[in-house]
Amino acid sequence: MTDENWAEAVDKQEQLSKKVDTLHINANSNLNKKNESLPQLVEPTVPVTDENYEKPLTHEESALLKKLLHDKLIQSNQELQVQQRDPTSPLFSAKSFEELNLKEELVQGIFAMGFNRPSKIQETALPLLVCNPPQNMIAQSQSGTGKTAAFVLTMLSRINIENKYPQCVCLSPTYELALQTGKAVEQMGKYLKGLQVAYAIRGNQVQRNTNIPAQIVIGTPGTMLDWTRKRVFDLGKVEVFVLDEADVMIDTQGFKDQSIRIQRQLSNKCQLLLFSATYDEQVMRFAEQIVHHPNIIKLRRNEETLENIKQYYVKCSTIEKKYESIINLYGVLSVGQAIIFCHTRKTAAWLAKRMCEDKHIVALLSGELDVSQRAAVLRRFKEAKERVLVTTNVCSRGIDVEQVTLVINFDLPVDYNRRPDCETYLHRIGRTGRFGKTGVAINFVAHDQDMRILMEIQDHFGIKITNLDTGNHADMEEKLGEED
Repeated sequence: MTDENWAEAVDKQEQLSKKVDTLHINANSNLNKKNESLPQLVEPTVPVTDENYEKPLTHEESALLKKLLHDKLIQSNQELQVQQRDPTSPLFSAKSFEELNLKEELVQGIFAMGFNRPSKIQETALPLLVCNPPQNMIAQSQSGTGKTAAFVLTMLSRINIENKYPQCVCLSPTYELALQTGKAVEQMGKYLKGLQVAYAIRGNQVQRNTNIPAQIVIGTPGTMLDWTRKRVFDLGKVEVFVLDEADVMIDTQGFKDQSIRIQRQLSNKCQLLLFSATYDEQVMRFAEQIVHHPNIIKLRRNEETLENIKQYYVKCSTIEKKYESIINLYGVLSVGQAIIFCHTRKTAAWLAKRMCEDKHIVALLSGELDVSQRAAVLRRFKEAKERVLVTTNVCSRGIDVEQVTLVINFDLPVDYNRRPDCETYLHRIGRTGRFGKTGVAINFVAHDQDMRILMEIQDHFGIKITNLDTGNHADMEEKLGEED
């Protein structure tokens, strides 16, 4: 029952990924009809009502997108802060997986997944996670740092394969994230004969008092709570309880309370693990309700900064003049890769078409794609298969591509009521100037309201956004030449 639904879901995801990997824009696509109307630049005085208006990703979508993109470990330069439950205990770090005295089958599974040595957070977390007696943990960690592998390894190290009942439970905020975690469990545990994983996710119905033979159960809070009410397994026998993406869980209506109700049914001996990408006051309060007497691992706060990003604005009275400015910029700047942000899907589609006609290699990313499709488009861009990414707000946060040297705000970031969206501005232009490199951000200004919006953004950050004349080659050479 459960296995069939899982297999069906995986098949659908794999088919979708293969389909999206072949997506590209060409001169014969539906975007390129000659009679397609040109997006209009009008100075709006009322809130945006365009059906093409693109909202940023939700926390759930963003978490899944990052997890899909980070199929390899990323290197983090942020320092870890460790607060041990017992400050007098020595703090060990593991430079190799062999040091952890794991079952041989688990070490085989780890190496088969491509992990040659522990990541930065794994070096510190794993000795605390797999030690005896078990200790609770709260850990802050971004996607791609090896966080999932760390708690999956902990669950697999605690189970007794001979016992055919759930011994580990992992809660994820969405169906898709649960499937991603399950995939990691199955890959890492593939040499453990007799391992079974059950998925407490939508569509997987169980009959009351049915026994679940799987050693590990992964699912979303609502379905997991329903399974416990139907008495298909005993939470009192669970030895490890993992709450993943806690910051997303808090943001999803009902999940916080459901998670707490599940946790209260666990035994006092159960090892409690909570992971979160952020660690603000709200997350901390939630963590304290779930996890008692924990070891705490936090990243030292590393604020996104605008210091190494040169920011300019260009006056463009029409959408065609905006396009001309892009072409002129490419004539002066040595651009590695570029991201161009548009306000609506219609504008993004029009711009991608025009750039393709001028022989630019372009990827288009907007809200009509689901998360798996977006991940496939972004993966191609990260691999430099396309040089330009034309997108809406769906790509403004958390996507790191080292080669991006230019960000263009084709339309300035505003909220639904046409107010300046300073946070989105920060995240948008923060896609360049990363990894200690210098970047360039260009803002197109079409009318007086755009200028007012830009000045509010400038005042908010206490920065200077300089005028750039893209029709003046000498002006561009003087201001941008040093960025090459």
